[in-house]
Amino acid sequence: MARTLPELRTCIDAVDQQLLALLNERAQLAHEVGDLKKIEGSAVYRPDREAQVIARLQQLNSGLMKPEGIAHIWLEIMSACRALEAPQRVAYLGPAGTYSEQAAVECFGASMEHVPCASIDEVFRSTVAGSAQFGVVPVENSTEGVISRSLDLFLNTPLHIVAETSLLVRHQLLRNSSSLKGIEVVLAHPQALAQCQHWLTAHLPHAERRAASSNAEGARLAKDNPQWAAIASERAGAQFGLHTVAPAIQDEAYNRTRFVVVCLPQTLPTPAPTELDCTSLIVSVPNRPGAVHDLLMPLKQHGVSMTRFESRPARSGQWEYFFYIDVQGHPAQAHVSAALTELRSLCAFYKVLGTYPVKA
Repeated sequence: MARTLPELRTCIDAVDQQLLALLNERAQLAHEVGDLKKIEGSAVYRPDREAQVIARLQQLNSGLMKPEGIAHIWLEIMSACRALEAPQRVAYLGPAGTYSEQAAVECFGASMEHVPCASIDEVFRSTVAGSAQFGVVPVENSTEGVISRSLDLFLNTPLHIVAETSLLVRHQLLRNSSSLKGIEVVLAHPQALAQCQHWLTAHLPHAERRAASSNAEGARLAKDNPQWAAIASERAGAQFGLHTVAPAIQDEAYNRTRFVVVCLPQTLPTPAPTELDCTSLIVSVPNRPGAVHDLLMPLKQHGVSMTRFESRPARSGQWEYFFYIDVQGHPAQAHVSAALTELRSLCAFYKVLGTYPVKA
């Protein structure tokens, strides 16, 4: 005989009570771990350990819960427990409501301490100076390619990458009224304007496209001007009390942006190997025929897969370039170590930006 709604609710209440008791038990264990970490001087945030915890639970799961649901739930559980040890100060491109803020929450959970910054440069500066323990910056978009400023700042920074996340970016047209009529200016970050250019040409051909330091900043400015609209996230719309005039106006349906977490090596050393890691490099080679071809040969010979290859001008006036390379694997693995050692011997400039776990 099927249970009634009141009976089911009573059962759910009982399960919730058990969950709460277990969560408090887990929090007590995490608190004890925090005490030991303070004695040892070890890091509170461990992206490699957290990735392994979530992967293990997803493998053990045999019920109705979906893998992504398990990941979100345990991220927040670990975030709340981590906050008992020490809240993590995280810098990102602000103000509140940006995709960078959303990416930071994806990595650290809602219990992090927010440090919104006015520019990507300031995110780097705040993290180097210690105003924030970690920074979250965008590095590439599936529609518009690399975020040039982030790549350029990596060249001379002491920060390294310790984690990454990828967001499905859905741009909303936001305004303080619900009509498309009378829009004279559309504000957004230049990347967002580029990602929505076809929609804007079709629906707002006469509106000025004006760059803002972030999409959320565009939303903040549009809040006080009835002739302005902004391209930003639902989060920004809720933050500034704006109407969604048109949803999902990005030109590519599966528009994604990749973000990385950066910090000083003394804040968190290179994470330990997991089953799925990425190593990011910046290199340059002498300007001679075949140099780039030779650069890639060690990866092929040692069976290391390259997942990204970007070039940026070295600004030396000599038509020289830096190459940004991502490879699968961790230097603790013998074949990766051998490939990188050989690759380094071919380079005029070589810098490891970081080795970190990636999401499956």
